[in-house]
Amino acid sequence: QVQLVESGGGLVQPGGSLRLSCAASGFSLDYYAIGWFRQAPGKERDMISCIGVGAGRTYYEDSVKGRFTISRDNAKNTVYLQMNSLKPEDTAVYYCAARRQMCVSFKADYSSWGQGTQVTVSS
Repeated sequence: QVQLVESGGGLVQPGGSLRLSCAASGFSLDYYAIGWFRQAPGKERDMISCIGVGAGRTYYEDSVKGRFTISRDNAKNTVYLQMNSLKPEDTAVYYCAARRQMCVSFKADYSSWGQGTQVTVSS
């Protein structure tokens, strides 16, 4: 059974950090690009970061560039999103998703999705 499971969300104060994990089971992430998306209440689910296969070319949406870092550990079949300098506007449900080969921003092109993890940034 192909499955992605996110973890690591929670409540954090502005300026704090969290590390999200996206663990895969039932398939190897070696041949998949992994995107991180987020969805705030009343808003669309948008990509904020992605990492490709192999050497792992990375992509960041402008609002998270310089604060978030995506990485992958193929031995653990897991992709991470390190989030630093968090802001209240980062509050959302965060999802990881997989697609073959290269990163794209169109969410319909991703074939497997996790259930999401809530990130709340508030004092």
